[in-house]
Amino acid sequence: MASEAFEVVVGFLREADLLGGGKSVEELRAAMDATSIAAPLPEGVTREPVDAGGVTAEWTRTADADAGAALLYLHGGGYVIGSPATHRNLCVSLATELGAPVLSIDYRLAPEHPHPAAVDDATAAYRWLLDEGFAPEHLAIAGDSAGGGLTIATLLKLRDEGVPLPAAAAPISPWVDIAMTGDTMRTLADDDPLVNPAGLRNLAAWFIGDGDARDPYASPLYADLAGLPPLLIHVGEVETLLDDARRIHDRLLAAGVDSTLVVFPEMVHVFHAFVGMVPEAADAIAQIGRYLRGHLGM
Repeated sequence: MASEAFEVVVGFLREADLLGGGKSVEELRAAMDATSIAAPLPEGVTREPVDAGGVTAEWTRTADADAGAALLYLHGGGYVIGSPATHRNLCVSLATELGAPVLSIDYRLAPEHPHPAAVDDATAAYRWLLDEGFAPEHLAIAGDSAGGGLTIATLLKLRDEGVPLPAAAAPISPWVDIAMTGDTMRTLADDDPLVNPAGLRNLAAWFIGDGDARDPYASPLYADLAGLPPLLIHVGEVETLLDDARRIHDRLLAAGVDSTLVVFPEMVHVFHAFVGMVPEAADAIAQIGRYLRGHLGM
């Protein structure tokens, strides 16, 4: 049974209706910024801005971080909203659980910079990590929502370009089908307090522009997924993107990829973001930390 704190968060999300009401891009961005909770940095945790191969980014490090490993983090927000600033608490928690620094990038957003700007920036930042001396077997990629889809798209582009792939990846509630064909987009529309089909369609239109919604780098569900590293996929039981996670997991397995899918009962889209507020978030992030440490040899 979900915690009382989680139920409070769900009530807040329903009232805020962050993606509803026909909001403009500017209104959506302001709403996400306003609802982001920036807690003070814990003792021993530092944050450092950096230019990651031409991409604005920031490092989050704990005092005892393993300097030989790193996690590249790709924030969510439908490719239109969000930034490293809106996901700082989540990155602090990931850095703490992983025991390695987290590089969160400020990839370019649509509609000013439609597809493929985001995947170009993510691959540039990963290449920068390699140039900085990180071995691919000591690197991982994670992201939430659009950033979860971008995580897989980045792996695909790196693979196609012959770049050594990271040891593992952890997409959270990944949006992998910009065409929005999953059944739960319809069947769970009334249950999901955050991601509604109408709002998602607006984000998709801004992101893809005149492009193909089934472009594999925009919608990895339609890609040849062979040769990707192990993935841990997290998703909530009552989110419209549940079928995105289920279907990409099945396709990864069919392609011979080591994929693990965890569906969290009663949980909503990227509940991990409420770390520090609800216990379910901390437990899920701890699981990601254990998974990635195991693949990074930490």
